Amino acid sequence: MSEVCMFFGTGYEEVEALAAIDIMRRAGIEVDMVSITGEKYVTSSHKVTIEMDCRLEDVDFDKVSMIVLPGGMPGTTNLEACAPLMEQVEKFYEQEKWLAAICAAPSIFGHRGMLKGRNACCYPSFESHLEGAEVTKNPCEVSDHIITARGMGCAVDFGLAIVEQLKGKEAADKVAESIVYNRR
Repeated sequence: MSEVCMFFGTGYEEVEALAAIDIMRRAGIEVDMVSITGEKYVTSSHKVTIEMDCRLEDVDFDKVSMIVLPGGMPGTTNLEACAPLMEQVEKFYEQEKWLAAICAAPSIFGHRGMLKGRNACCYPSFESHLEGAEVTKNPCEVSDHIITARGMGCAVDFGLAIVEQLKGKEAADKVAESIVYNRR
């Protein structure tokens, strides 16, 4: 099982997901794309169908360091409606293992009270769902073991923030340089 698992429900935002996966894999992080639908292929909100590495029922969460949730609609709603995934999100939170979400998906953490007292960001129309958070307009926020990002335009920042937390700043800077990206 991979170090990181990104979970896909029907209607995910493909750029947010794939940009972050690409950046993590460039840094040498093992990432599995995981379907919550029970099917091997999952279709995005823009009708892009991608083959997943595995299905939710195949994941050994004891071997996973980070859960990543891409945004998109109805992808975010579908992720939150997946009880077995939400059970694992809550376990990761309690164990202070890494959780990351972008766009609308940080609302899932907000609904569970995981953002209270933390800096967090998300897609602007979902900010009211970041219950108890200090909402920022930064592209990405890292607060303890939770990473949040605003949306598709912040997908590279999101991927680099994950790399920095798992592999260090030097590794993130190296990937940024290799993709001709100026880090803020």
